[in-house]
Amino acid sequence: MRETAYEKLLPPLVAKVRQEVHAWRATGYKGASETSKALLQWWFDTHHLIGRADGTQSEFRYYFAQREAVESVIWLHDVRKARDKYDLLRFDASGAVSSNMFDEEWPRFVVKMATGAGKTKVLSLLIAWSYFHKLYEPDSTLSRNFLLIAPNIIVLDRLRADFDGLRIFFNDPVLPDNGHAGRNWRDDFQIALHIQDDVRVVRPTGNLFLTNIHRVYLGEVPEPSLDDDDLRDYFLRPLATRP
Repeated sequence: MRETAYEKLLPPLVAKVRQEVHAWRATGYKGASETSKALLQWWFDTHHLIGRADGTQSEFRYYFAQREAVESVIWLHDVRKARDKYDLLRFDASGAVSSNMFDEEWPRFVVKMATGAGKTKVLSLLIAWSYFHKLYEPDSTLSRNFLLIAPNIIVLDRLRADFDGLRIFFNDPVLPDNGHAGRNWRDDFQIALHIQDDVRVVRPTGNLFLTNIHRVYLGEVPEPSLDDDDLRDYFLRPLATRP
């Protein structure tokens, strides 16, 4: 099956992108921007030790699934210069996808990962990559402002635990040491975290807004009523003022 139909078991773009990224990894990330290359080498080719609760140290390595996800996004952006759906559809291995299936004209990179594979780790790496790429690369079109949307309150609470105090960026080896590749990464990483309604001073750049999907669509949600046929929204709505 791997030789004849394996790609049909995957989302349409994955098989070709995965092959290209595998070959690119073997070149030492040839063609990537200097910022991207420095980060990839720090994350995946540098030996990291982290402290444990009992006072000992253990080696930290990102899972291969996390590495491949990050590499794929950076390769698509830096090396293949994919900026819209037309660029991405060149990787279609199914023959069943066409541009008229997608309305947007803006770049959208979708990472599909199994539950437990570590999407939050990937998020932290890609946020740092975008931040430093915008800061250090003269013509970067990326951003130092981020909107992170959770699908529900439970996931929001988990994300809050990881991102509160920006701890994930410092507990994991996300930020290179100052001096790596001639940059002061830790000193230059200045981000303000805003969680739900707790919006602090918003600077022109360097903001991470963390919310859940219900806030995004809140303006379209009608006021729940006991006259509704389905009473779940009345009793279970996310922002209920009553139990």
